[in-house]
Amino acid sequence: MKEKAFALFLLALVLFLAPLGLFSLPPLGPWGLPSLYLYLFGAWGLAILLAYLLFRRL
Repeated sequence: MKEKAFALFLLALVLFLAPLGLFSLPPLGPWGLPSLYLYLFGAWGLAILLAYLLFRRL
């Protein structure tokens, strides 16, 4: 279980350090929303979903 939690931590760390490379994207993504905000909220939702799936059996 500790290995999976550490892997989730590393995945979240990589996901939240990646936006530094996204500044070259167009400022507006689909539906006219900023691409950086879409990425951050998507990565945040993915991390929460994976944490829920990992720890729901405890």
